[in-house]
Amino acid sequence: MELQRLGPIGQEIPAACIDGVCFDLRPLTADIDSDFFAAGGIERVAAALDAGELTPLAGADEMRIGAPLTRPSSIVCVGMNYAAHAAEAGAEPPEQPVVFFKMPSTIAGPTDPIELPPEATKVDWEVELGVVIGTRTYRVASAGDALDHVAGYVLANDLSERRLQIEESGGQWSKGKNLPGFTPLGPWIRPAAEVDPGDLRLRTWVNGEVRQDSSTSDLIFSVAEVIHRLSQVMAFEPGDVILTGTPEGVAMSGKYPYLGDGDVVELELDGLGRHRQVVTVTG
Repeated sequence: MELQRLGPIGQEIPAACIDGVCFDLRPLTADIDSDFFAAGGIERVAAALDAGELTPLAGADEMRIGAPLTRPSSIVCVGMNYAAHAAEAGAEPPEQPVVFFKMPSTIAGPTDPIELPPEATKVDWEVELGVVIGTRTYRVASAGDALDHVAGYVLANDLSERRLQIEESGGQWSKGKNLPGFTPLGPWIRPAAEVDPGDLRLRTWVNGEVRQDSSTSDLIFSVAEVIHRLSQVMAFEPGDVILTGTPEGVAMSGKYPYLGDGDVVELELDGLGRHRQVVTVTG
């Protein structure tokens, strides 16, 4: 099952897609948001599909694909979570998860354009596995219990403006992480029961050339470890998103140019779909 939100920005329709057929979820929920997950939305959708209670969404194939969720209370991100990426950034692998935050206003759809103001001169791509929390998560007893709190998984691009992040940051990364549209998500959320987060291939291309090609098996802190460790000091609510880190192959390494006007960024993650974003410099 693939949870999606289809339609124009601000008017997305919640849908569940199976074998290429998308079913309208509006009889069950107004949107795919924190309330949806808190009310056991995925289980309710599965039951309704099994009972044949949902009808296909007319024109779904022609609709814009939006971000598959909206209005999370937080987007918590883990940095330097692949050893090779830490090395290309000139850092040692961390002993504890490195954490920063992104604003909900950064969320965009998987094919929405990347619109950059003139000040954004060092914009970088970062393919990541995103985790969607399903139940309130605080002080989880062990990593073995952590995945019980996951509703599903999603492909993310953690876009980063490195000049703002590093040169003008005062030691805090958030300034370069929070431009509007800097967290494309989608095209769908796949329920946790259908995904093994420990061995997923993730890749990035820029203008058709491979930049990143790795696997979540190379994570320093697994998804379960990230949730367990972070939950000791912060509480996650249903619908919150955790981005688990990016592998090597980013522009910050010095191997590739930063993104510029007209560049095309594509990302892919096993079982979680594909992004295609065109860069546009505005202003």
